[in-house]
Amino acid sequence: MSLTYEERRQTILAQLSIEGKVQVHALAGLFNVSTETIRRDLDRLEKEGRLRKVYGGAVQVRSEWIEPTFIKRSQMFQSEKQAIGKMAASLVKDGETVMLDNGTTTLEIMRHLKDRADVTVITNFVPILTCALEDFQGKIIFAGGEVNMGIQAATGPIAYQLLDQFKVNKAFISAGGISLSDGITEYNVDEALLSRKMMSRTEEAIVVADHSKFGVTTFAHIAPIEQISMIVTDSGCSQEWIDALNRLDVEVLTGEKV
Repeated sequence: MSLTYEERRQTILAQLSIEGKVQVHALAGLFNVSTETIRRDLDRLEKEGRLRKVYGGAVQVRSEWIEPTFIKRSQMFQSEKQAIGKMAASLVKDGETVMLDNGTTTLEIMRHLKDRADVTVITNFVPILTCALEDFQGKIIFAGGEVNMGIQAATGPIAYQLLDQFKVNKAFISAGGISLSDGITEYNVDEALLSRKMMSRTEEAIVVADHSKFGVTTFAHIAPIEQISMIVTDSGCSQEWIDALNRLDVEVLTGEKV
């Protein structure tokens, strides 16, 4: 029995979420329908705003080119980010040095490390520095330089040179998007470059991202998924994504809402 449009629709959207693109001929074979049927399906999904048609198939809609403001990001998925922060902080062992890049999720890690007197944190993110100055019991090192007021973080060659002085146990990297085809991405080139630098100075690169970041590609490339060892996310992450990442030897941990 042939599948209905709604059944095909769910499969097409799921494949888009994981792979970032679909092909007409492959879908026609999968569903055992004509290519004309698939093209009509893609037409309908494009009108719904769920994808963008390209030659031979379709790709995800990439509307995430402009990053929300820090205030707005702080208000989005708050409980999920708190759960991720708690889980990520639990991975930090006594005596370790860690890097935290700029992001509202890495800020939650800092909040959960505040009582750890035996931990050293290196960051280029001003809100993390401010948080640490309030009540952090450990050591904080600010990778300074010219502060980009838009992202509230130090960027540029001075920050680069400072990060080159260190080799750390873990780097926690935030992300604007996670895609199997496009890897780990960020909205801002300067942010992406600093995150990539942190990855090069650590023994273990860990991405922290809530479930809304999966299947999304933003502007600037940080790294392929294969270059990270673990992703810490929330319980909203789908099993399909967890399975896909496990096949790439990337461990996935999910934090439960606080």
